[in-house]
Amino acid sequence: MPGNSQRKGAVRKRGKGVGSTGRTAGSGGRVRRGLEGKGPTPKAEDRPYHKAYRKRRPDEPGKSPSSSRRVQQRPGSPGADWVIGRNPVLEALEADLPVKRAYLAEGVERDSRLADILKIAAERSIPLLQASRPELDKLTGGAVHQGVALQLPEFEYAHPGDLMADALEREDAPIVVALDQITDPRNLGAIIRSAAAFGASGVIVPERRSAHMTATAWKASAGAASRVPVALAGNLNRTLKEYAEAGFVVTGLAGEGDTDIADIPGADGPVLLVVGSEGEGLARLVRENCDVLASIPISADTESLNASVAASIALYEISRSRQADGSDA
Repeated sequence: MPGNSQRKGAVRKRGKGVGSTGRTAGSGGRVRRGLEGKGPTPKAEDRPYHKAYRKRRPDEPGKSPSSSRRVQQRPGSPGADWVIGRNPVLEALEADLPVKRAYLAEGVERDSRLADILKIAAERSIPLLQASRPELDKLTGGAVHQGVALQLPEFEYAHPGDLMADALEREDAPIVVALDQITDPRNLGAIIRSAAAFGASGVIVPERRSAHMTATAWKASAGAASRVPVALAGNLNRTLKEYAEAGFVVTGLAGEGDTDIADIPGADGPVLLVVGSEGEGLARLVRENCDVLASIPISADTESLNASVAASIALYEISRSRQADGSDA
């Protein structure tokens, strides 16, 4: 009969607990502690991303002596980015990219490109370190370097909270651009360039599933990356909520948005413009964390706009609507 352990072949199962007593292991209180509340919401002056935090005196508890921007590095970064080959190196120097080290292989064959590289390096006082070809092969991971390579310094990202605080301290209403699933570094660089052109306070990129500041992004920004802070967000959705709590109108660009980008509500105040990829658009949770979904009217024959083009148009329209409101006043 069922449950009769005396029948032939029956095996009595034991639990997976410690020892051989058959007792199972408990959670050790982890489940109970996980259900406990996190406590009251901190005061505004105790939240580093809030404007009130930045207004505290340096000698107040919880306020660091320095109000300088905190830096957050990209996890897993190799520590530097390389520009390899004569044409890429020449283009990088012409674009005035920051250079940590420059390498020149011993006995390298001279041509017009190398002559231009040497000339720009001399004008910018960039020392060229001599290396044997095997040494340069090892440094560049065996890539075809053509006897010349640049090592860029590791990019120093801002913290989204510090970027927010700095933006709110501006006399005019700030605009910050947040990117969702933008994986092409050329798009990232172009958006940073547009952000600089229209006076944006900075750009936010997520740690995961996003392009970061590589040599390609630097070149595409045409030097704007040295003037516009780029913040790295560990959790983009949490960052969007924090900006919304601080008074930003979180505006997501979406083709199906029911609001024209030129008519978004609250455009005369702080705006966080969220731009998604051309193919995927905005992620579902990102959409849900936007106050308004805005669209750019385009021809029915065109399915979508490139992300950097869409960001540029949106920044222009927001800037133009602010100027119109100012003239009407």
